[in-house]
Amino acid sequence: MSGSLMFVPGHFARRSDFYHQLGQLTSAGLGVVNALQQLQRTPPARSYRKPIQSALEHLDAGCTLSESCRQVRGWLPDFDIALLQVGEQSGRLDGAFRSLTEYYNDRAQLARLLILGLLYPACLFHFAVFILPLAQFVISGNWRAYLLQTFGILLPIYAVLAFVVYASQSSHGERWRAALEKILSPVPVLGNARRCLALSRLAGALDALLAAGVTVIEAWELAAVASGSPALRRTVLAWRPLVDAGQTPGETLSSSNRFPEIFANQYITGEISGKLEESLRRLQQHYRDEGFRKLRVVTWSFLILIYSAVVVMIAFKVILFWTNYFKQIGAAAGF
Repeated sequence: MSGSLMFVPGHFARRSDFYHQLGQLTSAGLGVVNALQQLQRTPPARSYRKPIQSALEHLDAGCTLSESCRQVRGWLPDFDIALLQVGEQSGRLDGAFRSLTEYYNDRAQLARLLILGLLYPACLFHFAVFILPLAQFVISGNWRAYLLQTFGILLPIYAVLAFVVYASQSSHGERWRAALEKILSPVPVLGNARRCLALSRLAGALDALLAAGVTVIEAWELAAVASGSPALRRTVLAWRPLVDAGQTPGETLSSSNRFPEIFANQYITGEISGKLEESLRRLQQHYRDEGFRKLRVVTWSFLILIYSAVVVMIAFKVILFWTNYFKQIGAAAGF
């Protein structure tokens, strides 16, 4: 599982099924241990059996679910473990399972959209790369030139794609994720989409923790970890001296440029009115919908860009081929 690629829809779908089944079993009255034992017998994929067994061994040794999952190296990303920890501390593990089910289901749908959209331009691109230099190869018989004109183009592209896939894996530590967040944050639409989803996760975790009676500052710090955003986590951890000095989280929030105005305003309104739980749920849904809407825009824009680039490349190759062909005819005719 540690090598699961974050662009593979099946990876997301299996992870979503895993949390969905866990949620169903625990809601039916089974304890976490019994639910995991059942899942080990009928897992969403065979690769889940070994890590589930390892997690069960740690649970038998007295660890909590989140601690057990953290001990199984490379199985679950830090984001999942943080949400499970929030669910345990708030007494609402079912809510954590539901949030993770929806999160990975949405990711699977986006990944399928991206892959299906890329199939045609990818096939068209490979067809153009191999076919267009073929006529010159047939005439000259120069294998080296043909390989340079085909694999010389494809291999660098494969290398870039491999790096992107590697960078998108979930097994990297916080330093890597912080660097990736810093790089992607200025990217139009995509950076905003990532921020929206992080805020949605933070609001949901905060709602669960406060409802369970966790103190406000501890709830904020745990929710910031569960957001999956290193930048939000650093910002919230820096609030501790201000809150200890007497500021409310709402006052600290309004002076922070890391949070959008709508988030700060609704939080402060909920804090003053005593309806913070309602405000947090509204914020969670708003930023979740907004984040995935922006991700769909990014996905479609990327597909259109790739398709346009392939069409332009093919047109350029065709024009270049006929230009060289007419030049050869002119040279042969003495023009």
